[in-house]
Amino acid sequence: MLSSSISSPPVPVLPSPSLADRIEALLPQTQCTKCGYPACRPYAEAIADGSASYNQCPPGGQQGVARLAQLLQQPVIPLNPANGVERPRPLAVIDEAACIGCTLCIQACPVDAIVGAAKQMHTVINDLCTGCDLCVPPCPVDCITMVEVSGANTGWDAWTQQQADEARARHDFHVIRLVREKRENDDRLAAKAAEKLKAVAAESAATPEQQAEQLRKKAIIQAAIERARVKKEQQAQPSIKDSKDAQ
Repeated sequence: MLSSSISSPPVPVLPSPSLADRIEALLPQTQCTKCGYPACRPYAEAIADGSASYNQCPPGGQQGVARLAQLLQQPVIPLNPANGVERPRPLAVIDEAACIGCTLCIQACPVDAIVGAAKQMHTVINDLCTGCDLCVPPCPVDCITMVEVSGANTGWDAWTQQQADEARARHDFHVIRLVREKRENDDRLAAKAAEKLKAVAAESAATPEQQAEQLRKKAIIQAAIERARVKKEQQAQPSIKDSKDAQ
């Protein structure tokens, strides 16, 4: 009697988290840039490669320093006051009567926690706000106030791991959205340039002066198209490299 065996499908082997991955997982993900880096991930990478210290994150507070010190097997050191101070968790509050709808705060928010449209009132979604303060400086009418909402609790006592994980996911989506919108805008501009080039080529040019002007216009448009193409290729290079590194 023949016996049959059913082989199990191979289990994919996931790569082990890098040191930067493990450091990033310990950061509060407010994306506030107080550490001196544009987001939490670049700061984690800087700690991992030794170019930044592990005491530069005010939202994580002294407890955050201790967490990173334990991971890195380093002594617990004071939070660097040059990066800010540990404080209760704030939320951004917009004075809706003073808001002029400029959208600058919407553009500044790293987690898309502010909603509104041009020349219309803007509103902060409290559950999404990380208290990063980044919306305050660009406001031209100074209508945004940071209000502390965690009482006496500061650092990680004012912020949960679930909130950090959700903020990280929203920031990742924010970055992807910006890249997509830029690509779509570039594509629209390229299509307009191509149409303009066709229109110029279709223009009648009877005299030498008109022909010279037509050639000049075509050269300008073609140069702009070429610059856009080169820029697009250059911007794609890091993505190609990242995808290869991930393989």
